[in-house]
Amino acid sequence: MTSPDTAPPTPTFPAGGEQEPFQLLAPDGTATQPDALPDPDTRLRLYRHMRRIRHFDERAWVLYRTGRLGVFPPYGGMEASQVGTAAALGPGDWLFPTYRDTGAALTHGLPVAQTLAYWRTSPHGWAMPQDLKVLPFYIPIATQYPHAVGAALAEKRKGTRNVALAYIGDGGSSEGDFHEALNFAGALTVPCVFILQNNGWAISVPTRTQTRAVNLARRADGYGIPGVRVDGNDVLATYVVTRGAVTRARDGGGPTLIETVTYRVKPHTLADDPSRYRTDADNLGWAEKDPILRLRTHLLGEGLLTEDADAALTREIEAEFEAALKEADGYPEPTPAEILDHVFAEPTPQLRRQRAQIEAEEGT
Repeated sequence: MTSPDTAPPTPTFPAGGEQEPFQLLAPDGTATQPDALPDPDTRLRLYRHMRRIRHFDERAWVLYRTGRLGVFPPYGGMEASQVGTAAALGPGDWLFPTYRDTGAALTHGLPVAQTLAYWRTSPHGWAMPQDLKVLPFYIPIATQYPHAVGAALAEKRKGTRNVALAYIGDGGSSEGDFHEALNFAGALTVPCVFILQNNGWAISVPTRTQTRAVNLARRADGYGIPGVRVDGNDVLATYVVTRGAVTRARDGGGPTLIETVTYRVKPHTLADDPSRYRTDADNLGWAEKDPILRLRTHLLGEGLLTEDADAALTREIEAEFEAALKEADGYPEPTPAEILDHVFAEPTPQLRRQRAQIEAEEGT
């Protein structure tokens, strides 16, 4: 599980118009604002998280093609957006992921074996750990935003300092739930951070087609809350901005909308063929903005990482994944009645009747 560290200095964000996304690392790994960088240990921690979740994403492709994983929404290329946001949370904070935010859930502490079970549609992956405030991956678009506001409001009324953080895509920002949640959160000054991952595509529809808005962070203006654009391929900038928003929410300052400007390099899901709706020209230049390569170059240049240490990290991540895969492979096959588990903490009378009917039909 992630733990917060001392927040770095809060940078000054550009304001108004079609603001350029806030950035701390240029694509070549050069620091654009050295004084605003997180401390070295945090930089290394963020790098490890990105390497770890990319390995999961890459192995998911192999498992899917060999029939050992269900349809999976890849996030490769978006690691900075997911790690930089989720790593800013503390152990008591809530995380509300979309279906593409497996990397964020892993960063927040979801076990790898349980995550594999989830994407195998196994009940062994359905119930989130009791000590981890992460919701199952949302398939409906934008419904998680109002849910996050409700959780944040509950924390506020209980008098805690816990924060709720929720994700959405650029397409989801055109849904009614998005606007209702921002208005609800702003009016009640709840400790909620909204992450809007602008990855350029709403399934097969480019952002430029589904909205005329250029700066999606400005949508916060209509609800009286701050809106910030950040380079979503720069994990340090994303982390600094999110840490500032989380600290502000924790201190009673209310919600923030953060637009992370990134790109969906991979298909919508592993069953998708993106060549049907986008061209090589659409993808041009994004490989050079790889978030992991950017931070790796910076860490090597600063003497914070060596080639030997990087190779050791690779071996550690691979070993962790293979152990988790072995654990997931050892889970027993589910029974039909288990589809009713984990719906409620205590089964309702209707669920009990349904379970009895299923067990009777199965002769169990």
